[in-house]
Amino acid sequence: MAVSNTELQMFKLSKLSNLFFFFYFVGLDGKVPPDHLRIMMIGGSFAGKSSTGNHILEKNVFNVDKKGNRRTTDSEISHGLVEGRRLTVVDSPGWFCFNTLQETSEMDKLEIENSVNLCPPGPHAVLLVVPVMINVDESYLRSVQEHMSLFREEIWKHTLVLFTVGDWLGVKTVEEHIESEEGLQWIVNKCENKYHVLNNKDHSDKTQVKELLEKIEEMWAGNEDPYYEVELDRAAELETKRETGDKMARRLKTINERRSIVLKELIGDERHPITDIRIVLAGQKCSGKSEVGNMILFTDCFSVTSHRAWLKKNYQDQRETSTCVKHEGNFDGVKVSVVETPGWFSDPTPPDWIKDEVLHSVSMCSPGPHVFLLLVPIIRSFTEKDLKALVEIMKPLTERVWRHCMVVFTWGDWINDVPVENYIVREGKELQELLEKCGNRYHVLNLDCSDYSVQVQELFQKIIDMVKQNKKCFNKGKENKLWILPLQAKQIEKEWNRREQELIERMMKALAKEPEEPTEPHAKAANSMDEFNIPDLSGDVTSEYGSISDNRRRRGHDQVAEWLTKTVRASAISSGIGSICSSNTYMENFDEYPPVDKNHPPMVSFSQNSKEDPLIQRRNSC
Repeated sequence: MAVSNTELQMFKLSKLSNLFFFFYFVGLDGKVPPDHLRIMMIGGSFAGKSSTGNHILEKNVFNVDKKGNRRTTDSEISHGLVEGRRLTVVDSPGWFCFNTLQETSEMDKLEIENSVNLCPPGPHAVLLVVPVMINVDESYLRSVQEHMSLFREEIWKHTLVLFTVGDWLGVKTVEEHIESEEGLQWIVNKCENKYHVLNNKDHSDKTQVKELLEKIEEMWAGNEDPYYEVELDRAAELETKRETGDKMARRLKTINERRSIVLKELIGDERHPITDIRIVLAGQKCSGKSEVGNMILFTDCFSVTSHRAWLKKNYQDQRETSTCVKHEGNFDGVKVSVVETPGWFSDPTPPDWIKDEVLHSVSMCSPGPHVFLLLVPIIRSFTEKDLKALVEIMKPLTERVWRHCMVVFTWGDWINDVPVENYIVREGKELQELLEKCGNRYHVLNLDCSDYSVQVQELFQKIIDMVKQNKKCFNKGKENKLWILPLQAKQIEKEWNRREQELIERMMKALAKEPEEPTEPHAKAANSMDEFNIPDLSGDVTSEYGSISDNRRRRGHDQVAEWLTKTVRASAISSGIGSICSSNTYMENFDEYPPVDKNHPPMVSFSQNSKEDPLIQRRNSC
């Protein structure tokens, strides 16, 4: 039977193919590689993990923000067929590249550790993604070492260093790059000299991924254990922890939504005239005070230094910003004053001069600030030391100050669309204690939002609501006591009971309208910062943030100004808001009042114009 030329060529190709695979398998010690490779990517933020996953799978499955403004918040998994191999790739959230393990939030640590459980029974390869242009100094190396300790020691046997942004090398070889930095040498040696370079911008070069997969198979062949085995008990524990945290977060979100509705029901009809809002910003270094001040005033008035404060901890002299700074803005007749207090490092106890400056900030916005915004960056964990430091610097202002405090979470873009309540419940009792001291008042600011007018407007609304509740601003002076006669007490009690019942009825009506489920479902995102823009936290904030054009910023200012004038009418919050005259306020400090002479005739007055009554001294209002 005659054989055609085509069949003869196919036979020769088949023999060559078999010969190739024979020598390839010999190179793998005779082992046949798995037809399904499981790969997990790990590394700091801004390393390019998501774009690397897309490059490997040859399709855009992991959402990448080309502006580099967002990052992966939840572990994501995807599958594909590449070079004849079935691949499973897991993209994990990154830690901030200079954070220690202790400084990384509990939410991020949970997601990073849980990422390995997405590809059971375990990944064949762990790609430790390191961008070529990063400076692997002592801080970066320590960050890698500590975050890899979330896994067992044997994970290093299955780890390969993947250098991204390979085009940054230029004419320099990757070996020369490794030799130039001791930190890189340690990482590569820990991975038993397994590494690969990937040019993320050139997806047309298919050999990059092919060579990477071959190196993964070689690593697989050299390992006694074929993959890093998932601990089923630990996986179940993490999953339970995640589900419990999500449930608690949804519950917290629902409670706060109901509180907002009740508060609106109770004070929504009150219209307090206002001509100014006085704000004090307090927080550690790198918390974002300067940037928040610029956001509120829609101008770059607070200066941002160029150095990374968290890397320049000089314990001998922390006084880099030794005094409070004040700037003002005008929103169509409503003056907004912002005082930024100096920051402190998180490790030691805040020095006494910090407390003095916080105390001085009250005098800078006479007769007193309406709100103290306590800044907590979501990019970091909130520890017991952080709580003690905040309580310590507020201590000179007495316990009364907490009625005028609100927590502001900065770096809101770090968690993307994940509700901040997830961060709150997972950080634990320290953060929850701070929020409780502040009356569970908090707000989230995204410092990297192109149009932040809505964020500022919502912040102003919360401040105004708090002022309505407090009936006054904060001042350092001792409050005057209200002298009440015995017969007045009975009238007051009767009036109090009537108002209390009225408030209960109004609250019940408000709660009856509240749905059982949160109004906004928990949305998960898988975005990534892959343009490698490492932010500069310059003293308190990143200098890359706030790059809004003057026109856009002016529009945002005008929108907030228009809203303010509609919400509150311009007229003297500082001279008249919240005169204490309602009967329930008379009950305050009642036990401290001295006995009244029986021969002295009782006097009862509930008039709002009782200034002439010598027996009733009003508190100073702001």
